[in-house]
Amino acid sequence: MENRFADGASVKPRQTPEDLKAFEAGQKPFATIVGCSDSCVPNEIIFDQGVGDLFITRTAGQVMAQASYGTIEYGTEVLKSRLIVVLAHQSCGAVGAAMQLSANPPGHVVTLINAIKPASILAKAKGLPENETLDLAIKENVIEQVNLLKNLEPVLSRRAASGEVIIVGAVYNLDSGTVEFIEETITSLPKFTK
Repeated sequence: MENRFADGASVKPRQTPEDLKAFEAGQKPFATIVGCSDSCVPNEIIFDQGVGDLFITRTAGQVMAQASYGTIEYGTEVLKSRLIVVLAHQSCGAVGAAMQLSANPPGHVVTLINAIKPASILAKAKGLPENETLDLAIKENVIEQVNLLKNLEPVLSRRAASGEVIIVGAVYNLDSGTVEFIEETITSLPKFTK
């Protein structure tokens, strides 16, 4: 997953109607993306991937719950995806809302806010300027989610411990179009082939 999109060199692989038909018999995505539902973060476009390459689950702030865990495990166990990327993005509204700890969100939005609060509190404790605090909260939220997945029993914890699945975190920069992988989430990355 290169930065072809950010470099203006997208090749737009496997994106024709014929490519869609080729996957009628099944899919074999090489990566699972756990991303934010923000419409400005189109996963296949920013990673310049085609039909069948990525298995994606998206929620605001890439917050996960039981259905998300099942989706990610399905990608690992059934589709044999070997790479899981928790992908956040710059200026995330869900993380920004969690930064407003006194806010009273409507309905089920509180579930998202509560899931992000630990990262928000950790970032605020650093005493950084407001714009840097949001960036740090976004990063900390990804790190917490990566750690959660690496320890999620019974499937992902075993697959991650054995090295069968690599789970990493990244942040997409809306301004530059680049994806920066978070060093604290990377232990080792084998070379994957499609």
